[in-house]
Amino acid sequence: MKKHLIIMALLLNCFIAIAQTESCPCCTADHKAFDFWLGSWEVTNTDGTAAGENTIVKEQNGCVLKENWTSASPGFTGTSTNYFNLRTKQWEQLWVDNTGNNLKLKGKREGNQMILSSDAYKRPDGKLYINRISWTLNEDGTVRQLWEVLQNDVVVNIAFDGLYRKIK
Repeated sequence: MKKHLIIMALLLNCFIAIAQTESCPCCTADHKAFDFWLGSWEVTNTDGTAAGENTIVKEQNGCVLKENWTSASPGFTGTSTNYFNLRTKQWEQLWVDNTGNNLKLKGKREGNQMILSSDAYKRPDGKLYINRISWTLNEDGTVRQLWEVLQNDVVVNIAFDGLYRKIK
């Protein structure tokens, strides 16, 4: 009898663990790897001037990080959808702005950084380039976003370098 109770208790624990996983499919460490970017932020350029404001929230039961950007320069806004792809084991981002431009990125967290890159694309000069964007969590809770354009693994342009500070 005691043996049956132990077996039933073990089975019950297994069922509870499965139910918790199913009720929160995006609660894994991989799904939370970009949570340091959540919040409402004031963003400045490297010279301290205002770049804009950004709000990042979790949606879809915590499976999606949704970004809403408003530039300090009037009239420019953008949105990104970010998620951990279970099939590829990578983070993916789709950015679309109000000028019709879009950017698709994928990558992973490395230490205190989320590093996402585009596929190679050809510019009018006929050369191949890659966009690489990194978000670095700093010790003081700020986040640095660095957007680099690379050709043959060499940085040829810094498209954006901004510092995120939480809005209180």
